[in-house]
Amino acid sequence: MSDQVDVLVVGAGPTGLFTACELLRRGVGVRLIDRTPEPSALPKALALWPRALDLLDDLGVGAALREAAVTVAGFSYFSDGSPLASFTIPPELRPVHLPQYVTERLLTERLHELGGKIERGTRLLALDDVDYGGRIDATDSVTAVVEQGDTGLRRIRASFVVGADGAGSAVRGALGIGFEGTTYPLEFALVDARVAGPLPADQLLYYQAASGTLMIAPLPDGAFRILAVRPQGLERVTVPVMQKLLDERGPGGVTITEPLWETVYRVHARTASAYRRGRVLLAGDSAHVHSPAGGQGMNNGLQDGFNLAWKLAAVLDGSAPASLLDDYSEERSEATDRIIADTDRQTRAWMAHTRTRIAVRDAAFRAAERSGLVPGQVFPVMAGRRVRYTPRRASQEPSGRTRCGLLGRIPGRLRTGMVFPRELAVRYGLAGPEPAGWTLAVQASRPYSDFPELAARVLRRWPGVRQVLLDPAEAVPRTGCAAAGFWLVRPDGHVAAHGHEDDLTHLRLELTRVLHPVR
Repeated sequence: MSDQVDVLVVGAGPTGLFTACELLRRGVGVRLIDRTPEPSALPKALALWPRALDLLDDLGVGAALREAAVTVAGFSYFSDGSPLASFTIPPELRPVHLPQYVTERLLTERLHELGGKIERGTRLLALDDVDYGGRIDATDSVTAVVEQGDTGLRRIRASFVVGADGAGSAVRGALGIGFEGTTYPLEFALVDARVAGPLPADQLLYYQAASGTLMIAPLPDGAFRILAVRPQGLERVTVPVMQKLLDERGPGGVTITEPLWETVYRVHARTASAYRRGRVLLAGDSAHVHSPAGGQGMNNGLQDGFNLAWKLAAVLDGSAPASLLDDYSEERSEATDRIIADTDRQTRAWMAHTRTRIAVRDAAFRAAERSGLVPGQVFPVMAGRRVRYTPRRASQEPSGRTRCGLLGRIPGRLRTGMVFPRELAVRYGLAGPEPAGWTLAVQASRPYSDFPELAARVLRRWPGVRQVLLDPAEAVPRTGCAAAGFWLVRPDGHVAAHGHEDDLTHLRLELTRVLHPVR
């Protein structure tokens, strides 16, 4: 038996669910399959940082997520039991913690509201009609052979397939794509539990000792996650063992009273050698895994899905060329490489065990606290506020030497490839409950300027691009550009191009590349 669909999504974890929801919001037909017969009941990933929360707000599940979560207000570090450094997260950059199964449940409810469903107990066996040369236009679809419970084999013909089926991805395996990287020489023992004893409900605590690091993270309903580097030679991890590690490395006076979940796992840093083969694409843990340090894994997967969904929708409805999907691998692998580098530094700090390395690590933390740079420079990165897709063409940037170009070198300033400031995006309708399209945000430097009209003339060949006129009084402090100019903003909020009055030719070039013009 054979079925036809626009997009087949394999894997109903957070990335697969979110991708399916975003596709449905854009009118794309979706089949979502998962090999497991029931939803997972495991807490697994916890952290959702502000950029991911923005996406979930726009999808319509952000309020429910926040209600079910706890907010993390800061990090505190200790070395051999003594306070080492403490960092307060600015309110607008704070993450929330909640069990992954709650996130999945809320995304599933939204999927149903959008008319989608999860076909559980459905296992991918093979993919046919894949162009391994990478050309999207070499075929018009891909055939997935799946096994669906007791009903036997089915063939699902899809214009595109998205593999979001985890680190052991069947999609990646069917494509023969490598999963390259390393495995850290350490294991983590974890227990989620309710405890007796004084622990702050809004702080991440890191206790670093020569025998290994121990971390305590707050969970909803008064529970905590206790994560410890597993001592060498320890074959089995039990609650008494975790209590012993907590007593040896932790704050003291804290007793595990009700264990909720226990596990042991290895830490890997791996990325797929390619994120796409023809009409088949990888997202989330299928494409990359890395250390849990910083709680970036689920956030990274959601941003994969957001990047991918609007591009697939645009290609499928004919408004954009298939070449638009070529950028997916480059952009998301660039973002992932940065995350892997950041989490690797944190993980290696956990691994320090010699006197010299411990002394260097502790000195670095003390210096970071004294400098005051962490709240303004580190937390915005962790929050996803500085994700940037590096421009690859001169037409994406203003011509000549410009004041905003020089200011853009200052960390945190808006640059081409970054996300347009959230406050402005919501204010002018570039983000929100309705799926965003391409937007040209125009700023005039003086009253009665003809620049907005000149920009509007360019858009006549692209009537699907909406133009908004920014108020310089509220835009300049956030964009850092006081000149008359434009920002071409993609449906996912990233700035595709920025220019000034003399750069309308650049605007035409960029629009021609990403959208089909009308005659």
